[in-house]
Amino acid sequence: MSTPPTLVIMAAGMGSRYGGLKQIDPVGPSGEIVIDYSVYDAIRAGFGKVVFIIRHDIEAAFRRVVEKNIANHISVDYAFQRLDDIPDGFSIPEGREKPWGTGHAIYACRTIVNEPFGVINADDFYGPESFKLLARQLQESSPLSTDSCLVAYVLLNTLSDHGSVTRGVCRIENEHLLEVVERMDIEPHNGQVRYKDHGEWRTMSGDEPVSMNMWGFSPTLFDQIGSRFANFLEQTGGHANAEFLIPTIVDELIREKKTVVHALHSSEKWLGVTYPEDKPFVARGIRTHVDQGTYPEILWD
Repeated sequence: MSTPPTLVIMAAGMGSRYGGLKQIDPVGPSGEIVIDYSVYDAIRAGFGKVVFIIRHDIEAAFRRVVEKNIANHISVDYAFQRLDDIPDGFSIPEGREKPWGTGHAIYACRTIVNEPFGVINADDFYGPESFKLLARQLQESSPLSTDSCLVAYVLLNTLSDHGSVTRGVCRIENEHLLEVVERMDIEPHNGQVRYKDHGEWRTMSGDEPVSMNMWGFSPTLFDQIGSRFANFLEQTGGHANAEFLIPTIVDELIREKKTVVHALHSSEKWLGVTYPEDKPFVARGIRTHVDQGTYPEILWD
């Protein structure tokens, strides 16, 4: 019998726009955090282990919240995203204060993940359907496969009423991802969706498939990330704010025909805390799920 897939949760983000450690901010009716619902959905979908990518400075607070419940229901491990976790021969540029982005986060768990794995953000609520899609794809994957997958959402289902967002807009053909293009300053406007492109406002239909950083990979990705991270540092690492991002890595692998990315389509409505004003919206959304019977009133009772 194959090993169940692992869920990797990226929780090392600074939460700069939010203004606090939003990963452990309660949003559920019994004090649950967004991560609780992600792990609960992952367990039901068939994931066998959770790896949290965090920073050492939030470890104590994070462990207090997470291990109170989650560790009693699924195997838990930690990886630490450190600014100085870089390949030999490179140094941290002057002025650099934060780690190197989502690709660097995945690099941090290269020694503890040996099976097909999913990747999500800690502060995004993805919904049970999305975890079922991801788990099913990973359960059919081999640790030696070079195939990947992405759970794509409908753009309109991922917007915030309290500010603009950045989304990876996907080009998909024959259920394969061909390209992810980062669009910034996306927001609803007069019944439409618009985004800013080089200072000009452009409109979108809202039906576009977008990435919410819900990916699936095999462990073969770690070899690719290691070499590409070194190339990234050589080319742009001297810039204090340069980021090594998952979509960029995947785009390169697609162009070089080193991966096939299966596009999985979720109809779930994303809930996320990008801005402090989003928190009541997320709490209401989860309350609706509880009222509909998707989750119990007390999640880990």
